[in-house]
Amino acid sequence: MIQHRTRLASPADEPALAGLIDRAIAELQAGFLSPAQVAASRLSMGLDPQLIADGTYYLVELDGRPIGCGGWSRRATLYGGSTSAIARDPRLLDPASEPARIRAMYTDPAHARQGVGRAILAACEGAARRAGFARAELMATLAGEPLYRACGYAVIERVAAMAPAGLPVPGARMGKTL
Repeated sequence: MIQHRTRLASPADEPALAGLIDRAIAELQAGFLSPAQVAASRLSMGLDPQLIADGTYYLVELDGRPIGCGGWSRRATLYGGSTSAIARDPRLLDPASEPARIRAMYTDPAHARQGVGRAILAACEGAARRAGFARAELMATLAGEPLYRACGYAVIERVAAMAPAGLPVPGARMGKTL
């Protein structure tokens, strides 16, 4: 396991996060989707700056460089970045009856399968628990699903297309008791 530092992301981190997210989308999905589907997945993926503004988006650094990112949300939106075709719902969730959302998880391909995703997920789950949430849900890509399964998430439903337009890209809505 690598030694890294996890901290909350700030707006100043957004340019570096954009590069990391771009590499993760392009490279980590290649074994699960066709090149055209990888390109189409950008319609449903990316960073939502609302997570940074809410103070719920984490950045994992190694030697001062971002190697992973991801967050959780108390808002109703399940997935989708600020430039995606997914409509966002800013409504605040009720922790007593609704699950927190795990959102926008990405690992630099050079650091995949080294504990980065697990570190982000643990930080998100802990913060959501402290905020009163008993469950969490997320939308997994095919590439991300093995990590979430290993961390205790179960498939709630499979979707044939995560974006309302473009080439269909499959995903899985998953959940876990915190």
